[in-house]
Amino acid sequence: MEQEAGESSIQLGSSEGSNSSSSDPVTRVRKLLFHRMLVGIKDGRFFLGTFHCIDKQGNIILQDSIEYRSTRRSSPSPMEQRCLGLILIPSSCRISCHVDCSVQEQLSLLKV
Repeated sequence: MEQEAGESSIQLGSSEGSNSSSSDPVTRVRKLLFHRMLVGIKDGRFFLGTFHCIDKQGNIILQDSIEYRSTRRSSPSPMEQRCLGLILIPSSCRISCHVDCSVQEQLSLLKV
């Protein structure tokens, strides 16, 4: 199953200080570590990989990633794919972000 992580993950960078409410988003994002994530970008490509980390600006790093893009020419498969490995996806390019996880994890991620 998939869960929309969306742009709210960028708020992670604003959590400075030592109170428990500021570490709550960090704890939630840590639960995403090593989950399969599908990230869509503005030019129509999608990247499927294992979530590795996110920085203060909201850039996402995926490992063991595969790029999927639609083909313009007629071919047996409407999508081309290629293995990329470790990639950084800038937050300015990202339009969607889906995480593969259980129903209980999806409910806990709704607040991220």
